Amino acid sequence: MQIPNPSSEHLWLLQLVGEWEFEHECDMGPDQPISKSSGKQSTRALGALWTLGEMETPGPDGQPMRSIMTIGYDPGQSRFVGNFIASCMTFQWIYSGQLDQDHRVLTLDATGPSFSGDGSLANYQDIIEVIDSDNYIFSSRYQNADGSWVPFMKGKYTRRK
Repeated sequence: MQIPNPSSEHLWLLQLVGEWEFEHECDMGPDQPISKSSGKQSTRALGALWTLGEMETPGPDGQPMRSIMTIGYDPGQSRFVGNFIASCMTFQWIYSGQLDQDHRVLTLDATGPSFSGDGSLANYQDIIEVIDSDNYIFSSRYQNADGSWVPFMKGKYTRRK
């Protein structure tokens, strides 16, 4: 089996490789205070075709919450693909996404449990916006029944020196 040569999309992902610190703000809903958290993320390459990001942040009970995000590019689908799992949830998020025309913003679509808590599913997007080689923004939003998108989380990632 011959290993495929990395495409420009694969190379785009490699800019996320490194050691990062982050600060997140999350809107927990009406009449709830904005939740703030900080932590660290270590992202490594798996060859030149995949990235694996491992995040850790203190949980509400003082125990660390950990997550893993994998992202690659599938030329057969012409889509970015990947997944997200976390120690605080049982659901595995499956990603499929695209870069914007300027190759600065990667939007990853996923379907997951609705905030309603009724067992229904909703559409979500996780968005990675590269600011420069040492900074990016990670944000999340969900889609309302009327088709509008509602942002609920935003985090700033800074490369650790």
